[in-house]
Amino acid sequence: MTGPDKAMGPDKAMGDDLIVVLDVGKTLAKLSLWTPGGELVARAARANTRVDAGSYVALDAAGIEAWIAATLGDFAAKGRIGAIVPVGHGAAAAIVRGGALVVPPLDYEEAIPPADREAYDRERDPFAQTGSPALPEGLNLGAQLHYLERLHPGLLDGAQILPWPQYWAWRLCGVAASEVTSLGCHSDLWRPAERAPSELARRRGWAERLAPLAAADDVLGVISADWARRTGLPADVRVYCGLHDSNAALLAARGFPEIAGNEATVLSTGTWFVAMRTPGEEGGVDIADLPEARDCLINIDAYGQVIPSARFMGGREIEVLTGVDARRIDIRPDQPGLVSAVAGVVASGARVLPTFAPGVGPFPGQRGRWIDMPTDQAARRAAVSLYAALMADVSLDLIGARARILVEGRFAEAEVFVRGLASLRPNDRIYVSNAHTDVSYGALRLLIPDLQPTAALVRVQPLEVPLAAYRDAWRRDVARAEPAE
Repeated sequence: MTGPDKAMGPDKAMGDDLIVVLDVGKTLAKLSLWTPGGELVARAARANTRVDAGSYVALDAAGIEAWIAATLGDFAAKGRIGAIVPVGHGAAAAIVRGGALVVPPLDYEEAIPPADREAYDRERDPFAQTGSPALPEGLNLGAQLHYLERLHPGLLDGAQILPWPQYWAWRLCGVAASEVTSLGCHSDLWRPAERAPSELARRRGWAERLAPLAAADDVLGVISADWARRTGLPADVRVYCGLHDSNAALLAARGFPEIAGNEATVLSTGTWFVAMRTPGEEGGVDIADLPEARDCLINIDAYGQVIPSARFMGGREIEVLTGVDARRIDIRPDQPGLVSAVAGVVASGARVLPTFAPGVGPFPGQRGRWIDMPTDQAARRAAVSLYAALMADVSLDLIGARARILVEGRFAEAEVFVRGLASLRPNDRIYVSNAHTDVSYGALRLLIPDLQPTAALVRVQPLEVPLAAYRDAWRRDVARAEPAE
């Protein structure tokens, strides 16, 4: 793999031009428009859907693209746009040939037949070499490629494999690239220590099909004439390579002096809760020390640093436990009532046991259940919030998180969750921020590395209700739980 044409160079001097961040997450596709000073001008979002690709369920690339084109047209009327930075979720890739998708991108929640998965697992590199744990369904990108090749012999002949963020960069400018934050995200395709494709990727011929490697902050090209026509954007809009969404959240967090350069962990919250620890200057990382079977893994940041990480599907579990149409745990006006409900929840012993997202997280083999589920809705949501805090506490312990922990993303506004985490970890400083410090802001900092957050971090205060005994009872229940069948 070689780098893209650098003739344009990664010149980040934007003048007064506005910057678009395209964030194609698992649940939502989002577009945001920013000034070079970090002020948000506009934001739009679209709920993603899954589409039928015949033999499997796929990501809705066509629907997302149509929405992007329409929304960029709206943004074009708000000022002169000079750059677009794509961000995307992990475990997703596009296979392209002749300027088009060869097959629809497989959705990572699609179940891969057991025989295909067993055959694939026999070929994987050891965890100690890739930092990729064996994950269910299509969460290992290599498993997707294995399955798609079985469905479509000759699929990769003359084709290129593009990670999800770089697929959108390619759609916008026509230049194909790969990038390490997506390749190193539980893909089975990358060896972080060697900064090179895995033996599996080489043996299967996938390494030579990966688009040329580029840095996240490389300018791949300018927007194509077709996209300029579709959107009304200037013909010289620069398209950047882009990066994996959780890594963008990590970049955003590093804008704060408390986090930058220090031993610190960012807990990014959304569909997935992803804890990403940046070791201090003296902290080394031995991949083999991480417990592979508990959804620990290695991420690679935008600059190639190895980042020990742990995950669970917190947002999905919260949705299952509260109900799709129920009031969520992060609605701002509800926070005082949820905090008030904590004392009753703890006194009653009401608690949730893992897991409601089978196969992932620190307890992947267990089946979730309630103990003494409250009938009151506020109490139930408070108990769910405490469950999320308990799960996050375990995940943070698994990667040795300490000292400074920044909770970012949607559930940073869930007061019982963040204050519960502060109660559970009295020796750490738990922070949230009122600034725009999400994934989009991190992508913006690729272009403007010295961009400062618009507000200081806020240290989270523990709940007034002690949680030590509640946590001990929860952990005993978890230890006694029988595995799911």
